[in-house]
Amino acid sequence: MKNFYKLLIIFLLIVSFSTTLKAETYFLDFKFIIDKSEAGKKANKLLKKELDEGIKKLKNKEKQIQEEEKEIIQQKKILSPEKYKEKIDLLRSKVSTLQKDRNKILDTVSKKRSKARKVLFETLNPIVKNYMEEKNIKLVLDKKSVLLGSDELDITNDIMSKLNEKLKSINLN
Repeated sequence: MKNFYKLLIIFLLIVSFSTTLKAETYFLDFKFIIDKSEAGKKANKLLKKELDEGIKKLKNKEKQIQEEEKEIIQQKKILSPEKYKEKIDLLRSKVSTLQKDRNKILDTVSKKRSKARKVLFETLNPIVKNYMEEKNIKLVLDKKSVLLGSDELDITNDIMSKLNEKLKSINLN
């Protein structure tokens, strides 16, 4: 009889704990919100455009450097060793400048992307907190941390619609 009561108490505790956990735990997909929200889409589009333009300019410079290299190689027998060395040094400095420019463009885009994410998260946090208070939610997890979950527990679309109302675009400058 003692064992029966112990099992009954344990069973009731487990049932009440799982019910409490189920009702108060939800998840949302932060990556989806960052990529698909209005502000996120605009920021990604702007960053992609800036990166593509920078790469296009670099490719043009790279073609010019390659053409100069071909000319120098063709003139190798004609030029004096000093003049040849001078032209090679100049070409190397141009290549070095090109690499610095490439790194500068990548760094600039990376910093702007980080800034956009920061602004999105700063705007998203109060929205999620308010939503949690409204719906009496105790815990919200990122979807990537959830192995399996019912679609009923996914609050991504609700949060994204609130974010789209509050943040239309991000100033990246």
